[in-house]
Amino acid sequence: MKDFTVKEHKKGSKGPYIFYAITISTSRSEKYGEVTSPQDADDRSGQLMKEMIQKAGHELSGYTLVSDDKDSIVEAIKKAILSNADIIVTSGGTGLASKDVTIESVLPMFEKDIPGFGELFRYKSISQIGASVILTRASAGTIANKAVFCLPGSPAAVELALGEIIIPEAGHIVKHVKQ
Repeated sequence: MKDFTVKEHKKGSKGPYIFYAITISTSRSEKYGEVTSPQDADDRSGQLMKEMIQKAGHELSGYTLVSDDKDSIVEAIKKAILSNADIIVTSGGTGLASKDVTIESVLPMFEKDIPGFGELFRYKSISQIGASVILTRASAGTIANKAVFCLPGSPAAVELALGEIIIPEAGHIVKHVKQ
């Protein structure tokens, strides 16, 4: 019997894929209001998401900036779900402060949880921030045949998550989420 390899498992998972980015920041939202581009909100993490996604040959079909409140976050996720995106990435609101409600807002929407993402993200973050990794609640799951990743708001976190986990595994993720 032939051994089943990761390469064989990923077979048939070709891109490019469509991403949708959501930045969750009350201060930016209050300052810039409704914008359709991270440049319009001086959003370094959002701009980094856009650049990394496009540099990898994928498309960013939408961008939304919302404040750190449950209703705004849920509405942004619903808007992204209705788009043609394969993968939705949020940035911000995953910490322990009382204003950080991204996880409380998005987790109940998940049809399936992807616990390995948060585990791997924290593992990879140790070399950058040490034991402070315990403060992040970075999470992922699926909603309506789309993968949703909730990242911390820092550019370093976005770069790590997209560059080392999400983009390299995009095809594999989308293949299984769509099955």
